Amino acid sequence: MTLEKPRRGFVREVLGRSDYAIISELIEPNTKVLDLGCGDGDLLAWLAENKNVEGRGIEISSARVQRAIARGVSVYQGDIDQGLADYPDQAFDYVILSQTLQETRQPLKVLSDILRAGRRAIVAFPNFGHWRVRLAHLASGRSPRTALFPHEWYSSPNIHFLTVLDFEELARRENWTIERRIFLAGHRELSVLPNLLAEVAVFLIRK
Repeated sequence: MTLEKPRRGFVREVLGRSDYAIISELIEPNTKVLDLGCGDGDLLAWLAENKNVEGRGIEISSARVQRAIARGVSVYQGDIDQGLADYPDQAFDYVILSQTLQETRQPLKVLSDILRAGRRAIVAFPNFGHWRVRLAHLASGRSPRTALFPHEWYSSPNIHFLTVLDFEELARRENWTIERRIFLAGHRELSVLPNLLAEVAVFLIRK
């Protein structure tokens, strides 16, 4: 059996990304959403237009914040590692952390803040346990470089390399409830061996 056979279910794209498509399906209409590391505000703008969400964003890049504000998205410049103290408990229905967890300095603190400020959190991250990453490391004996992790070790924004199993173990330890698990390989959803075959994992969690 090849590694491709476990793949199932073509996943569409939203704004050119399959993880955005999954996130957009998880979020209910007419809800309050906070997007951490929101970039230019593309996803928030899409959610506002298509799901009538009340969206807010936090982004560390001042240039991206300006672009988001110019398009009418409510975003302010901030470092999510500094916490979400400005927001009261349960201020949002959903807090999104997509492709950013591995770049934070204190991921557990960030996740705890998210689950305080939001009723639910949607966390998406690249899976460092993917077989291509394992093979690249084994074959080269160097820091893996793949399509999923294309950066040199000295210029990579990624400072924490987690796997599907790592995240699920943390959720169990912290007594978080995992409501949904979605695993992506390219544009397809996986049903088996996610720690080996998934390129991106998306979790819907709550306390």
